[in-house]
Amino acid sequence: MSPDLSFLLPPLVGGIIGYITNDVAIRMLFRPHQPKYLFGHRIPFTPGIIPKEKSRIALAVGESISQNLINPEVLERNLLSDEMQGKLTAAIDRFVSRQQHNTETLEQFVRHYLTRDELEAIKTSVKTDLARQLYTKLNDAAVGTKISHKVIESVMKKMQGGIKGMVNQTLGISQIAELISEPAEHLLAKQINELISENAEQMVATLLEGETEKLLAQPMNQLLANREQQIAQLKDTALNLYRNIITERLPRILKAIDMSHVIESRINEMDMNDTERIIHQVVDHELKAVIWFGALLGFIIGIVNVLF
Repeated sequence: MSPDLSFLLPPLVGGIIGYITNDVAIRMLFRPHQPKYLFGHRIPFTPGIIPKEKSRIALAVGESISQNLINPEVLERNLLSDEMQGKLTAAIDRFVSRQQHNTETLEQFVRHYLTRDELEAIKTSVKTDLARQLYTKLNDAAVGTKISHKVIESVMKKMQGGIKGMVNQTLGISQIAELISEPAEHLLAKQINELISENAEQMVATLLEGETEKLLAQPMNQLLANREQQIAQLKDTALNLYRNIITERLPRILKAIDMSHVIESRINEMDMNDTERIIHQVVDHELKAVIWFGALLGFIIGIVNVLF
């Protein structure tokens, strides 16, 4: 063998061996996915390290993520940061601005988020509840009494004003009017209550039906026109609701979900092919670097052997 080849061959062989051994070692992290048997005995190092320890890894990853990444303190700090709240405020402003120029009717706008059947169900539910509440209030006997009292009071004032200074005031018209005012008030209250009892439910339902349809037929830009104060109040309400959800509801949600268990279960449910593919997507560059580092290390060891 020529001197040149005797000098180059050991480093090249060392580099190749280093490359192959590191490549095999990395592959053995994932493969084989299942244990292999020979004459009834499990072959050592099967399955690979990750498939073999998948359950333990899943438990450790789930606990680590839930304790250090997806926990109430970390999420609250990030979700309530000035930057995040600024983004939310800007998003609300953009949404309002779009709707201020939106010529769609309220019904057309809502239909982007609800089906026709869902919208009809909500309309029916709201109208039914409001009609029932209004009818209950109107059917209260106090309503007729209050209305009749106001009516008689107004009539008495007009009568007293009309006869003031007139001669027939001396004939006791004022006293007669005062005398009949009380029974007239009771009679009017009775008539009003009967009218409400017989007709109010249908009247309220018809009124709500018409007003609901009018509201849904209004264009979005008209509904929001000249309502800067109400829009500002709604924006504040939305931001306060967001903060309340993060501070009050989020910890309960995370506790109820048990994020550690969810992550652990999801990892255990994943097929090893998918698991291997995901890991390679994340650290493929680093794994290749380890393989080439093995080749470099083998090459250097080969040179050392030649020199010494």
